Amino acid sequence: MNTEIQYGSIVDDLNLDPLNPRLGRENTGNNVSQEKVLSMMQDWTLEELAVSFVENGFWPQEALIIVKEKLYGSIINVVVEGNRRLAALRLLALAVSGKAISRKWEEIIANKKIPRTLFTKVPYLIASSRDEVDAFLGFRHVTGIKEWRPAEKAEFIAKLIEKRKLSYDEVRKQIGSKTPTVRQHYISYRLLIQMEDREDIALEKVEKKFSVLYLSLRTEGVQKYLQIDIQADPTKAKKPVPPSRLKALTHFAQWLFGDDKTPPLFTDSRYVDKLGKALESEKAVEYLERTPSPNFDFALRVAGADEPELVDLLESAADNIELSLGRLHQHANSKKIKSAVDRVILDADQLRKVIPVSSGKENA
Repeated sequence: MNTEIQYGSIVDDLNLDPLNPRLGRENTGNNVSQEKVLSMMQDWTLEELAVSFVENGFWPQEALIIVKEKLYGSIINVVVEGNRRLAALRLLALAVSGKAISRKWEEIIANKKIPRTLFTKVPYLIASSRDEVDAFLGFRHVTGIKEWRPAEKAEFIAKLIEKRKLSYDEVRKQIGSKTPTVRQHYISYRLLIQMEDREDIALEKVEKKFSVLYLSLRTEGVQKYLQIDIQADPTKAKKPVPPSRLKALTHFAQWLFGDDKTPPLFTDSRYVDKLGKALESEKAVEYLERTPSPNFDFALRVAGADEPELVDLLESAADNIELSLGRLHQHANSKKIKSAVDRVILDADQLRKVIPVSSGKENA
């Protein structure tokens, strides 16, 4: 990369990146106009950047990184790092020219003296290619302080593996991650691409909760149900789910993400591991597959996956009773205390009927 800082205009010399992973797979492409890219970036919390530019100008140490590429029919300067900064400058320039996109942008420039060269002398560095910048982008946005969202991370990792032919370990070294993490991101991304080919899967719901898809692949139940080899190399991971399990993939997507007609089994991502446990049970799988609107709690009971929760509830109750015993004698005449004790005894009798008390021999 050329380390000599150059300067250019936000209109004549610098262009937003229509291939930016943050735009989402469905919104990127060589023909996506600058106007559309800027429109999609308007909700990227650009106002704070704009305020800083008005008050402090654009610091050279925050220089944009560009590559020269053929887009829109000619070779142009495309910003591959610093798109939020460039977008903030463009929206700020619109406000200065009386075309602010909202009242908030009007307020940002109200009674402010805009630095004279803010829009015409923007610092940037030139990279020879996107490949040269990949290591920096990976460290900064995949494992660094300005992380992309999970789907964006996975797409970037997939690009390194598929376009640059890097191994999991080579990607790990480049972005400063761990090999299992890189592998799981890649397989998750390829699973998303596989879902894209299924008309019976609401892909937009999956993409919005890509992190849930990523988390689900760490459970043995999901791996077993979809027959996914979580240790597969990039060649074998291209299509994680075998053809014989594509119908199961549809079921899985429905349970985890729902569609326009049917909600998912749960909305709390903390239950992903419980779904994995349920999918380890043949009876639970049979129930989930045959029932149009299955009940997740019932599936867990069928699978016996609710046992840890029941243990926690009972142990918590026992702990509270033991804490109470040390002070009960001080409230021996309390009617409320007597009522609560009666309830505990009745519940304990029911527990004994359901779960016989262990004998001394069984405890030995």
